[in-house]
Amino acid sequence: MGREKIPVILVRDETSPEDVDGMHASKAILTSKGGMTSHAALVARGWGKCCIVGCNEIDFNSEHTLFRTKSGKVIHEGDWISLNGTTGLVFEGALPLVSVNIDENDSYRELMKLVDETKEIEVRANVETPEDALHAIHFGATGIGLFRTEHMFYGDNSEEPLFLLRKMIVSDTEVERRKALLELAVYVKKDIKRTMEVMNGHPVTIRLLDPPLHEFVPHDKIKIAELSHELGIKVATLRKRVIALHENNPMLGHRGVRLGVSYPEITEMQIRAIFEAAVELIQNGKKAFPEIMVPVTCTVNELKDQKRIVERVYDEVCLKKGVDKIEYAYGTMIEIPRAALKADHMAEEAEFFSFGTNDLTQMSFGFSRDDIGGFLPAYLDKKILRDDPFVTIDQQGVGELIKIGIERGRKTRPNLEVGICGEHGGDPESVKFCHRIGMDYVSCSPFRVPIARLAAAQAAVETPRTAKV
Repeated sequence: MGREKIPVILVRDETSPEDVDGMHASKAILTSKGGMTSHAALVARGWGKCCIVGCNEIDFNSEHTLFRTKSGKVIHEGDWISLNGTTGLVFEGALPLVSVNIDENDSYRELMKLVDETKEIEVRANVETPEDALHAIHFGATGIGLFRTEHMFYGDNSEEPLFLLRKMIVSDTEVERRKALLELAVYVKKDIKRTMEVMNGHPVTIRLLDPPLHEFVPHDKIKIAELSHELGIKVATLRKRVIALHENNPMLGHRGVRLGVSYPEITEMQIRAIFEAAVELIQNGKKAFPEIMVPVTCTVNELKDQKRIVERVYDEVCLKKGVDKIEYAYGTMIEIPRAALKADHMAEEAEFFSFGTNDLTQMSFGFSRDDIGGFLPAYLDKKILRDDPFVTIDQQGVGELIKIGIERGRKTRPNLEVGICGEHGGDPESVKFCHRIGMDYVSCSPFRVPIARLAAAQAAVETPRTAKV
């Protein structure tokens, strides 16, 4: 093939993996049974990019720019390989691909028309930017089931908002934090407003800041020194504040609603940005319907605590903007088993539940989705587990928690809106399960929306809602 540099083919999730795999299964040189559901893979999928991680069979040789598989196959820099992010298979060579330009595919449009006439469950999208929202609309999403607000601190044009967030994080007093938050609010409102404008009245579920704060601060000496200079504080002082953020298990630590409880001003800034964005759009003749989602909750008292902030800021924005009412919904992400078990209490405050099945699966199994590559292949090969629980919902365990959550939540609030926003929302078997147990919607990355729509229609044919289990 020569030694010229050739880009890797990306077989995206919206292609036809069954056809490709059926034709070329014998050429598969690698497989990753634990790497399609890691955080890196999920983020890439949201971009419409294929990502496979956790390929433990690869032995890299950076000196000779090649890698060798366990079977002895050698792939040099510049050689073609093809990836399938749905199955986790890596193929040697350039496989023939099917065009995914849906604007030029009459058969696709006819199929999707039938699909939308048949399905009984809505399909929303998980997005990070207004551009993602445009993709979601293009692929037929009827709303945003998860808008991750932290995206603005990564990637293009993130320097200023990230600096302000870091300034807030390392602030020593509430006064300092509020000053940084006031500046940061401009960027938060801008992205929320643009996203709601794209959706034009379709629901936009906005998750309040979720990751632990330590993720946003530098940890190496050079970057700490640079940030101390930018902030005008001593390196030793900054290092002390960064060290104070360290947690042994940050994904189970100071994150999500716990940030809002510890620092109410963080919640206040986000809520004000949401309400002001909604009012400004409406006053400009547009439509907006934000759904405020509080993440990582485990008790109704957290929802009560944050709701007091929401109601106070709501009144302040209405007075400031001269309006009598702002349409919105207040709810929570159910991603901790205790929240599902106490759903009857959670529904006293929450108008909607969105099951965060990624974390709910992690906490139910005690598996880290970023670290399962070392043992999951053996579990699947030995049939200890039938499926990767991060790909398809474990209906016997995690599914039971979800059903309990829905039943108990709707016992308290019969009109409770229920959906999921984990990546299971793009898995056909999981979509069918969500249909059968009476969910209102599923939400997945924009590029998986057509898959979810088709699965929803198939579920309606196989199990009409009148026969719901």
